[in-house]
Amino acid sequence: MIFDARPCALGEGPLWHPLRVQLFWFDILNRRLLTRDASGAKEWQFPEMVSAAAWLDHDRLLIASESRLFRFDLTTGKEETLVALEAENPTTRSNDGRADPMGGFWIGTMGKAAESGAGAIWRFYRGELRKLFPGITISNAISFPPDGRTACFTDTVTGRVMRVALDGEGWPKGQPEVFLDLSAEGLNPDGAVFDATGLLWLAEWGASRVAAYAPDGSRVRSVAFDAPHTSCPAFGGDTLYCTTALQGMDAAARVAHPLAGQTFMAPGIAQGQDEHQVIL
Repeated sequence: MIFDARPCALGEGPLWHPLRVQLFWFDILNRRLLTRDASGAKEWQFPEMVSAAAWLDHDRLLIASESRLFRFDLTTGKEETLVALEAENPTTRSNDGRADPMGGFWIGTMGKAAESGAGAIWRFYRGELRKLFPGITISNAISFPPDGRTACFTDTVTGRVMRVALDGEGWPKGQPEVFLDLSAEGLNPDGAVFDATGLLWLAEWGASRVAAYAPDGSRVRSVAFDAPHTSCPAFGGDTLYCTTALQGMDAAARVAHPLAGQTFMAPGIAQGQDEHQVIL
């Protein structure tokens, strides 16, 4: 089922705002933030690529862009830079990101042309931005199970989703371990979100689906969408939303998949967690 028919070159970063009861998402390559509510569709244009967000309060988001993390007021359009993010490196941009249970924000970067090892996974927490894991090619699947004890992320090109233990303030402790190894199946892990029961819902780029994985790594089920490049899921209540992308599709593929790039919804799938609030 189509939630929003506006095609995105690279749809990403869907965020269900629990106070506004509203979905926000990005079209990274076209530098847009999009939303839809009872009054209809709306979007904001930015001077550089934007990719991921978290909610600060009813009217303000934290947004990650090519060069910074900034506070954005949805009612006035006012922006306020919080911290630079690889601003000195024009090769990279932000990609996948999500708020953690402790009020921090994890954000991945990557090369604009997916240059090998050009990106990293970062965490912004109470004013401090710290690099957690360098040498990432395509950062994705940043997500947090309900118990708050671990975090997941992937470098998509490896085909593996990693899991790392967290301390009481939400910083990683120890080394990441492999949670899912999808490389033998040729699957490309993209964005991910945990539901309220602890299943990981993972968009698999090129496979036209979001698949659910149990804590032991077994695949429980999958939800198909009529677009090859499923990029990132989000839950609003028990509805699964999924962004998709036109990127990487030639003319013949676009004719074969006319809904590609649109944003999908599937009601009654699973109960999601409320997205965490970032505390500045």
